[in-house]
Amino acid sequence: QVQLVESGGGLVQAGGSLRLSCAASGRTFSNYYMGWFRQAPGKEREFVAAIVWSASSTYYTDSVKGRFTISRDTAKNTVYLQMNSLKPEDTAVYYCNTAPSIQAIRNWKALRSWGQGTQVTVSS
Repeated sequence: QVQLVESGGGLVQAGGSLRLSCAASGRTFSNYYMGWFRQAPGKEREFVAAIVWSASSTYYTDSVKGRFTISRDTAKNTVYLQMNSLKPEDTAVYYCNTAPSIQAIRNWKALRSWGQGTQVTVSS
C-alpha cells in the first residue's frame, strides 16, 4: 500500500521560502506522476504542481508558476516543493499524492492514500 508522508511546513513571513518534502513508499514509482496539492481553510483542495517520476517533466498551476519548483530524488523516493516568494494566499495544508497519469493527478478527487499533510502559514 502506498504511504505518503509530508513534512517541512511552518510559519513564514510573506516573501519568505519553505521547502516541503514528501517521502513515498509502498510501490515502484517509475513512470508515475507525483503531485502536490493544497487546501486552504474553507476552500476545496487544489492541484499545485506535479512531476513525472522518471522523466522530470513538471506541471504547475498558474498561481505558483515562477515561485514554486517541484523536484524529486529517486534514490530517496522523495518529492520536494521549493516555495519562494510566499504570499498569504499560499496559506494551506499541503498534501502529496501519486497517480499513473497527469490527467489522474489533475482529477485528484479520485486519488486515494492521502497523507496527513503539512501546514504552511504565510503571515503578511
